[in-house]
Amino acid sequence: MTDALTVTALLERLATVDDRGLQFENTSLTWRRHVQAGRDRAALLHHLLDPRRPRHFGILMDNVPEFSLLLGAAALSGSVVVGLNTTRRGQALARDIALADCQVVFTETANARLLDGLDLGGVRVIDVDSDEWSALLAPHTGATVEPPPVDPTDLFMLIFTSGTSGDPKAVCCTHEKITGPGVMLAERFGLGADDVVYVSMPMFHSNAMMAGWAVALAAGSGIALRRRFSASGFLPDVRRFGVTYANYVGKPLSYIVATPEEPGEADNPLRIMYGNEGTAPAIAAFRRRFGATVVDGFGSTEGGISISAAPDAPPGALGRLPEGVQILDPDTGSPCPVAEFDAAGRVLNADVATGELVNVTGSGLFAGYYKNPEADAERMRDGRYHSGDLGYVDAEGFVYFAGRSSGWMRVDGENIAAAPIERALLRYPGFAQVSVYAVPDADVGDRVMVAVIPTATDEFDPVAFADFLDAQPDLGPKQLPTLIRVCSDFPRTATFKVLTRTLSAERWNCADPVWVRSRGEREFSLLTPDLVSGVSFGRS
Repeated sequence: MTDALTVTALLERLATVDDRGLQFENTSLTWRRHVQAGRDRAALLHHLLDPRRPRHFGILMDNVPEFSLLLGAAALSGSVVVGLNTTRRGQALARDIALADCQVVFTETANARLLDGLDLGGVRVIDVDSDEWSALLAPHTGATVEPPPVDPTDLFMLIFTSGTSGDPKAVCCTHEKITGPGVMLAERFGLGADDVVYVSMPMFHSNAMMAGWAVALAAGSGIALRRRFSASGFLPDVRRFGVTYANYVGKPLSYIVATPEEPGEADNPLRIMYGNEGTAPAIAAFRRRFGATVVDGFGSTEGGISISAAPDAPPGALGRLPEGVQILDPDTGSPCPVAEFDAAGRVLNADVATGELVNVTGSGLFAGYYKNPEADAERMRDGRYHSGDLGYVDAEGFVYFAGRSSGWMRVDGENIAAAPIERALLRYPGFAQVSVYAVPDADVGDRVMVAVIPTATDEFDPVAFADFLDAQPDLGPKQLPTLIRVCSDFPRTATFKVLTRTLSAERWNCADPVWVRSRGEREFSLLTPDLVSGVSFGRS
């Protein structure tokens, strides 16, 4: 490893750059000023943080310039940043601060109220919009700070998982775990001084840090921040800031293409849109409307496995299965057989071909969870990294995502994965978004339920949808949903992931209309209170 794989080294390369830097709303900051501001704050951290305790500090902010400056301060002082989720509330937020051993929490006026009334156990809270902050910084303006020796394997940031299936875990992100993807993506897309990276995904999460902020550092490009993602604000920002590269996660991409189409949208500087979990329809629509290349990769905050998109991949494939990664049967630990397809593209042996993606060579870039040995042991078993993600591979070596391990459903004695069903349902022109999940069957096992958000121009048509379902050659009888919940929105995490555990727990006990099709029947019926008590959800 070299020093170039540390955040510190990447920042110091920009210390004399005056012709580009950070843009935010109506303000701009050259990289030279950005690095110096990081030094000023690094000097302050030496006074604020007790060296006898973990040198950890939290950031509870939207994507504002101070977030980026404090990231620089961590790199230049040998400290560790804790990204605090701005959608966490009450004791859940206090729990995250305590778990991560924060000595100080930096916040802004817009988010400071989230800490009101919380017992933080003596953790100091500093509002960077306050006079206190200005007074604290003043003695350190223009500081000359010699960064401590930093190794690429040293801890740089704690990033909490989305918490879709329990309390969030703090993932240990080393310097190389942040900079590695940044360097790779900058080189892959040929980004440099003439480019501008747009970051609108929340910076307390890995997508923004690894596929956004770090890319700008590695490329030596400009960077434009958006306080919070806005679908309607995306194209105006691209044009205003001269954005050539942007990162995304799946749902925001679909939000952008759901905005009303206007003439001349392809007249913009954007070249590359990179992210993960984009649906095929959303990717195709984005390319058509905005004229940019969309590259959809696969990875997680933990970093144990990553899969690069391949230009020759079949529709729906993530890319080629990387060397050292296998798809293993969760019960036996044996490699799953190759997926077999019929002429219509339906997987004929999904029950045995679907398994867990496992890095059999080791941990990859997974550096563990902070203070959570039980979760570490669940991920690392027998020297192998178990991702918790499901997939299957075709005869050509292309891998397909089949959902999370929590997305398994047991229908009529067969294991069914949610992701292939979602891909098929997204072909229905009346749906903007779908989420497939299990609900208990009255007898045994599960039934397939789906929550849907209709497009802005369509209402749910149960007859048309039933016709669509029955015409899908790649959906087997056990994959067909029998319960449809029609929503205006889904419960989500701050990174736009759907909280399927909430949907699954609510079942049909909700204010949204729910439609049901009993097994053996063709039509959907609206589920009324009388039907809830009178209809059996068991097998027919």
